[in-house]
Amino acid sequence: MKLERAIPRQAMTEPAWVRRLVIGLGVGFVALFVVVPLATVVVTALSHGVGAYAHAIADPQALRALKLTLLAAAISVPFNVVFGVAAAWAIARFRFPGRALLITLIDLPLAVSPVIAGMVFVLLFGAHGVLGPWLSAHGLKVIFALPGIVLATTFVTFPYVARELIPLMEAQGHEEEEAAIVLGASPWQMFTRVTLPKIQWGLWYGVVLCTARAMGEFGAVSVVSGNIRGRTSTLPLHVEILYNEYEYQAAFAVASLLVIIGLASLIARRMIARRKEASS
Repeated sequence: MKLERAIPRQAMTEPAWVRRLVIGLGVGFVALFVVVPLATVVVTALSHGVGAYAHAIADPQALRALKLTLLAAAISVPFNVVFGVAAAWAIARFRFPGRALLITLIDLPLAVSPVIAGMVFVLLFGAHGVLGPWLSAHGLKVIFALPGIVLATTFVTFPYVARELIPLMEAQGHEEEEAAIVLGASPWQMFTRVTLPKIQWGLWYGVVLCTARAMGEFGAVSVVSGNIRGRTSTLPLHVEILYNEYEYQAAFAVASLLVIIGLASLIARRMIARRKEASS
């Protein structure tokens, strides 16, 4: 009796031309909508030479815009870290009335246009807003000043940390925290020695996303800041000012800083992912 050899079935049953077509479409899409725009920014920024590029970056108004951008991010990101950890803890560990509403509110900045968010802050804290007269009477200025920029930046970025931690903490469960409490650990000891090490990679991931989003925010900040050149213009707003004044090389030179920040965020995300894979 002759035995027949079993022929292994290929995991991929599509013809080779179909696979090549799909891969080609993916690569072409990325090249057209990601690589080409980034290359255009770099080429235009360096079109007048390295000297002109350095001059545009070292311009006092560009440096003030960079300083304001970094300051707004440095204030808003810690707020989002505190809120994100607290919200993730409450949602992942407890069931309470209004939990679904809290989850919906966390996602609200992702669904609402940043320009609308900026308008809401103007209606609340502007000179003719709900709280505007009280603020003016006490010598406080929110709109067209740093507090308004920080409020707008915080609003558009606060989902990122919470959204990274909520599914992570729900998947991890709370058995280890309960064991720590049974063994006599205080709530602070439980958080710093049990919870925080478990969520550290997700927390860092959320911080990177939050920082990158904060430094690149345009719509909401444009509304609440007034886009006053040299005073309340952040990096994205300064790029718009230069572009509207037909200073294209300087605009793209400053925009290249945002490109560098974005690429640094991608590298940081990748490094965090590798560290997480190595530690697991």
